[in-house]
Amino acid sequence: MSAGKVFASVLAGAAAGAVLGILFAPDKGTETRRKIAETGSDIAGSVRDKYADISETVSEKYDAAKQKLSDLVSEGKETGKDMVNQAKEKANAMKNDIRNPNTANSNV
Repeated sequence: MSAGKVFASVLAGAAAGAVLGILFAPDKGTETRRKIAETGSDIAGSVRDKYADISETVSEKYDAAKQKLSDLVSEGKETGKDMVNQAKEKANAMKNDIRNPNTANSNV
């Protein structure tokens, strides 16, 4: 079960318990309605706060992952360029060895 589902279940249970507790309390109707409104407002505030926290966390993790991916892409490009340059150097060396076979044997 995901953390969001657990949190939603806990909030729903807390809300239901608060409403039932208020409904069964020996108060006047106006007082009961006021308590229900306050409880609903408190729960709505908690949900907004938790949503903001989760949203911020997700945003931070997204930004971190995006930066890491960007860094990996840059690193991959550099590695690719290095490999291409090394291959070009080896190809040029082989070309020189083919064109000048006497110098290739004299290095041995």
